Amino acid sequence: MFPRLTPVVKNLLIINIGLYLVQSVFHIDLGQWFGLRYIFAETFRPWQFFTYMFLHASWMHVLSNMFALFIFGPLLEQFFGPRRFLFFYMVTGIGSGFLYSATQYFEIHKLQVETENYIRHPGADNYSDLVASNHKIFSAFPATDQIESDLYDHPDDQQALEQSVHFVSQVYHLISNIPMIGASGAVFGILMAFGMLFPNTVLMLLFPPIPIKAKYFVAIYGFFELYAGLQRSPGDNVAHFAHVGGMLIAFLLIRYWQKKSRRFY
Repeated sequence: MFPRLTPVVKNLLIINIGLYLVQSVFHIDLGQWFGLRYIFAETFRPWQFFTYMFLHASWMHVLSNMFALFIFGPLLEQFFGPRRFLFFYMVTGIGSGFLYSATQYFEIHKLQVETENYIRHPGADNYSDLVASNHKIFSAFPATDQIESDLYDHPDDQQALEQSVHFVSQVYHLISNIPMIGASGAVFGILMAFGMLFPNTVLMLLFPPIPIKAKYFVAIYGFFELYAGLQRSPGDNVAHFAHVGGMLIAFLLIRYWQKKSRRFY
């Protein structure tokens, strides 16, 4: 049996699905303006910490997030009340964006420094060191190995050196300007809240179709996202640390409310 649709959840569903339909029907990529960028990218704007959570990249992306919101959101909205639920949703979404940006900084800032060093001192050995140090990034680009081979085969070829500098610069520019979009941070915050407030509620998984208590489901999902974020397989474009960030913000916020008052809803 599906939960009764509550006002805030209903409006969030309308906004998220509506914006995706606008993008699809009119072929407008709103993520280019309103997706969350690397904080030192030329295209970063502060409002992106808010706007990114209402945009999605595909039907599967928006439907998976909205399905979770539809299933778990109404009970939490009834528990918190509309105003507190909306506050919770926004804080976990924005907070997950900040935490994701913090982890992104360490990865991209390292690439930025090494890219600038390579531009000043191009060469086969330095290129090899740069690629090895950022293997998960460069492995996604087919030209990586060919450029390295050209540098070692023709170490004094000015054209090969210039080509490598251009390629390295393009990789950094592309990586630093990839927008992060999606309501996943807020949705994972909702999952964490559900697991904390209704820990013994039995959920029926779809794959595999087995029952599991909410607290175990949330714990397993959280550890998986943390593991996936730390491993970050080549080609994995999922913002795992945004998911973990949403769960962390939700955990801290609910603990604070519980400590402040036994009846915080």
